[in-house]
Amino acid sequence: MRFLHLADLHIGKRVNEFSMLADQRFILDQIVQKALAAHVDAVLIAGDVYDKPVPSTEALEVFEHLLGSFSQHEVPVLVIPGNHDSAERLSFGSRFMDAQGIHIARAFSEKPQVVHLSDQYGPVDIHLLPFVKPVYVRAAFPDEEISSYQDAVAVAVAHMPIDPDVRSVLVAHQFVTNAGTPPEVVHEPGLSVAVGGVDNVDASLFAAFHYVALGHVHISQQIGRPEVRYCGTPLKYSFSESGRQLVLNLVDLDAQGAVQVEEVPLQPLHDMREVRGSLEELRSQAGEEGPAAEDYLHVTLTDEALMDAMAKVREFYPHTMTLDFAQTEDEERAPRIEADPSHKTIPQLFDDYFLQQTGEQLSDQQEAVVAAAAREAGEDR
Repeated sequence: MRFLHLADLHIGKRVNEFSMLADQRFILDQIVQKALAAHVDAVLIAGDVYDKPVPSTEALEVFEHLLGSFSQHEVPVLVIPGNHDSAERLSFGSRFMDAQGIHIARAFSEKPQVVHLSDQYGPVDIHLLPFVKPVYVRAAFPDEEISSYQDAVAVAVAHMPIDPDVRSVLVAHQFVTNAGTPPEVVHEPGLSVAVGGVDNVDASLFAAFHYVALGHVHISQQIGRPEVRYCGTPLKYSFSESGRQLVLNLVDLDAQGAVQVEEVPLQPLHDMREVRGSLEELRSQAGEEGPAAEDYLHVTLTDEALMDAMAKVREFYPHTMTLDFAQTEDEERAPRIEADPSHKTIPQLFDDYFLQQTGEQLSDQQEAVVAAAAREAGEDR
């Protein structure tokens, strides 16, 4: 059986106030085309379908289009909610969609959720485990001793009807480690993973499964054995991912349950990159980049000071997301600004800011302009 392993779509996400919906439509259409060309037998989506528990109408439409594209070609799609999703909202109408080959896991309960598929070698059981916290599993199994995420997932797996004579796949959304070694993670503000924390679940809990399709971590990688795997995100959502190749994970499960994973490259509508140089150097560079000048950028300017820098940079790099200035002096020689500025006037604070940003003092003429502006605003004391 060949299936597509997806996760962490985060449909509806905004990055530095830029909507990613157009990029998500583009990459998901590309994924559908590549998956159909590879003749996949099923699609597994391991959580964080949406970026928010209550997604926008536009985000709903993007996911509906994805499901419709696979359903039109009679490719089963199996989905679990992640920690960013509302399990109840995501699974609305799931009983009716089952008949169309769209299987969306409901919120965790004592009732196991298994989808039975088959190929030329026989049955394959796909076990669906929505994102769980200890409180969810305690509510379902009040007689069990559950004090940690490790306990919670262990109890959840122990109550799954795993048939040792049938090839079994688990779809889960947790922070999984290998004997205490954490996965490589993206350093993204607000990313809900606890490296080395109480959320950790050890990969050894999944020994009974031939393949474990994980979501939650944004970089494609195996955890311990090759059959336990995060597929990563289909898009970059952080500049810490600059230089990372986006991939599509195609998984082949043979008659004995042995697994092979192929990483197929993806090309985003806009890449995320970091560039550095003076305004004029970057202007010249952008003119030679063609379509790449439309990428999402973190720009570092080496100019000493520049008014309206973002507006000037966006004249040739229109999708610049963040901008800063390079430090022009060694840290030891950099001007030190007093930590407590509460007793300073507005002109003095502006003088400190200018010194910190440029390494230079305001000229007499500049100080006069600032003082006049402060007086006019009544902020000269």
